[in-house]
Amino acid sequence: MNDCTALVTGANKGIGKEIARLLVAEGFTVYVGSRDADRGERAVGELGGGARLLVLDVTDADSVAAAARRVDALDVLVNNAGIMSGGSPAPEAALDDFRRTYETNVFGVLAVTNAFLPALRRSPHPRIVNVSSGTGSLTWSADPDREFASRRGVAAAYRSSKAALNALTLFYAQSLAPDGFKVNALAPGLRATDLNARAAASAGDPAEAARGAVELALLPDDGPTGRFLSWDGTGVPW
Repeated sequence: MNDCTALVTGANKGIGKEIARLLVAEGFTVYVGSRDADRGERAVGELGGGARLLVLDVTDADSVAAAARRVDALDVLVNNAGIMSGGSPAPEAALDDFRRTYETNVFGVLAVTNAFLPALRRSPHPRIVNVSSGTGSLTWSADPDREFASRRGVAAAYRSSKAALNALTLFYAQSLAPDGFKVNALAPGLRATDLNARAAASAGDPAEAARGAVELALLPDDGPTGRFLSWDGTGVPW
């Protein structure tokens, strides 16, 4: 893996930082995507090894284009950057919360993926991992025996954005399969991050979820594509 490169968006903290840490340990040169240069520099200093700062705001077209110009070849793209803006059910949600959430969680993934596709096409084994959420599973949300259904549609902006991300994952996988790409979505589980108050109070280890992402990043050529998988490798329904 010493000649392999990866980009992890939103990698200055949380799950993204742990994904970057594990990829560095695998011998990758890892571009640590960070909207804030100072925070990114601190993360790179902590990660050491092959970590490299890449200032990248996934919601800014100029930032995405500038970052893409800095990377000639790429083996792995991990679309990890994500936000939750507002936690209301749809009838009570502010439209701006949906706009802000989709700008990062959906349109940001589209922008970054398309910008870095030329670099990924130079890899003999290109891999894309989209960090999604089990709350984006429509099947689970419709299941009355599951917690997501009992919560009656709260966090509609976030959950629907992850459902949209899952759809994009499948469509990219289908479109890019002839070129040898493996494109999959990961449900990391509830982790101790600053996504929201519930996550911040969680005991879930971000590093555990990161291991699931790295397994998808290192898939062999006969591995799955167009799948929605939990951090432990089990399938998640769309």
